Amino acid sequence: MCHSDDSAPPAAPEAGDVASHGPLELTAADGNTFAAYQASPATPNGASMVILPDVRGLHPFYVRLAQRFAEAGYETVAMDYFGRTAGVSQRDESFPFAEHLPQLTPDQVKADAAAAVAAVRAANPDGPVFTVGFCYGGSSSWRLSASDLGLSGVIGFYGRPERVYDVVDQMHVPLLLLVAGDDAATPLAEFEKFADALADAGADYEMYVYEGAPHSFFDRSYDQWADACTDAWHRILTFTTTHPTP
Repeated sequence: MCHSDDSAPPAAPEAGDVASHGPLELTAADGNTFAAYQASPATPNGASMVILPDVRGLHPFYVRLAQRFAEAGYETVAMDYFGRTAGVSQRDESFPFAEHLPQLTPDQVKADAAAAVAAVRAANPDGPVFTVGFCYGGSSSWRLSASDLGLSGVIGFYGRPERVYDVVDQMHVPLLLLVAGDDAATPLAEFEKFADALADAGADYEMYVYEGAPHSFFDRSYDQWADACTDAWHRILTFTTTHPTP
């Protein structure tokens, strides 16, 4: 399953303070107004991060995760997917996301992501911008490698490769794939096939498999995956440091 309201995002290995954080509403180029959450670091590292959630959209795990990324130094915005069909109100685990998800298109996700990218750029005009996504958001983040948003890199945890193949040949932004080795939603062989497709297309990518890890392992409440969470943080920090503004 994807992250629940009880899930707790792990803190970065070196965490500072958050200067400010809170909800906001953003408007995409097509006029869609959607919910988001912004968190600003007290000690910026120079980079910005846009968070693409799992299939449930912007829920408490991703609000807390935005704060974790700000603690790590990133100007951060976590975005929602369902402004067009569900409005901007806060939601809990009872939200019937399965009724709304089929109405969402990749182009709509890209339009909303563009508004989130503009929001972090307004706060941090000169720094590189990255995206990180989880589950549905993982593959949505990878898709943005083929976009014109001026990103420096795209990161995905346990995404669905089948949602990305149609744009593999257009990918020009570096990708980081953080893969759960025992993902019930997507067999490891599917990620290996995806990596082969990326290599054949000449894409700049890194893939790391956390052997035995389940879907949604990036969760502080999973003590047995604490080392994997720490390693994932280190890989994100390294990836965002070694891929400057394009």
